[in-house]
Amino acid sequence: MADITRRLGWRHLRSTPTAHIRHHRDGKLVHDGPGLGFWFHPLTAALSEVPVEDRELAMTFRARTADFQDVSVQATVTYRIGDPALAAARLDFSVDPDTGAWRGAPLEQLGTLLTETAQQHALDVLARTPLSAALVDGVAAVRDRIAAGLGAEPRLPATGIEVVAVRVMAVRPEAEVERALRTPARERIQQEADRATYERRAVAVERELAIAENELASQIELARREERLVEQRGANARREAEESAAADQVRAQAEAARTVKLAEAEAARSVALARAEAQAAREVGEARAEAQAAWLRVHGDVDVATLHALTGTQLAENLPRIDSVTLSPDVLTGLLARLGGGARG
Repeated sequence: MADITRRLGWRHLRSTPTAHIRHHRDGKLVHDGPGLGFWFHPLTAALSEVPVEDRELAMTFRARTADFQDVSVQATVTYRIGDPALAAARLDFSVDPDTGAWRGAPLEQLGTLLTETAQQHALDVLARTPLSAALVDGVAAVRDRIAAGLGAEPRLPATGIEVVAVRVMAVRPEAEVERALRTPARERIQQEADRATYERRAVAVERELAIAENELASQIELARREERLVEQRGANARREAEESAAADQVRAQAEAARTVKLAEAEAARSVALARAEAQAAREVGEARAEAQAAWLRVHGDVDVATLHALTGTQLAENLPRIDSVTLSPDVLTGLLARLGGGARG
């Protein structure tokens, strides 16, 4: 909207670069162009403001498919006024010289024109398309058909309008139909999810079974190894016992042989000693016998008195110690008599 100020009965208009201003005074075009600023008298001026920027027109309308299903179409048309003079001649873009506001609603008229034209072509293409195809390929088909229809519409260039772009965001069925259409896909997705869950569980069960089998095999192998270990330990113990018994037997045999040898040696020593003792005893006996015989031979030639003296001497040598001897007169008399007799003889 143009900015208009008042000064002493005159008006000053200042527009933006995206607004095309047309100023007529007394039926003659005085100013024509975008972004203008000028003074004018409100009683003799006729002003028009035509926007020349790109504008977005969003539209939503309902249509029916070939299988009698209602759908809603959401689209956006980008347009601009390429010929402001032509647009100002066909539509009312006049502004109030005091406020700068449009006297009519030209953009609403353009919107109605574009919406009805786009809707007509969209309804035409959807009416020959089944719902399933409309939901799959309807966006592209409707967009192309609207773009082609707007490009071929004669009223638009006659009004100075240029279509820049057409976008179709969605072609959607009614909520109940959409839910019904979603159900098979949801069921299929759920089935896929259930199958994946079952497969995952089956894989988990197989893995658990494999783990259990591995554990069982490990336990069996461990038990087998323990059995072998026990058998080996028993064999080692038996071998050790046998070797110990053999060693004890060898040791006992050696000890017995040593004992026998010692006994034999001791017996030999005893026999030799006995023989030596017997020989010595025999020799001593023979010596004693010879000495006794010699003694007897010597004493056989000696007189009786000498024998008596020797006997007394030997007796005295063999008698124990006598501190005192008491001789009675009778014993002494007899002894002296004997000694005297012996001396005489």
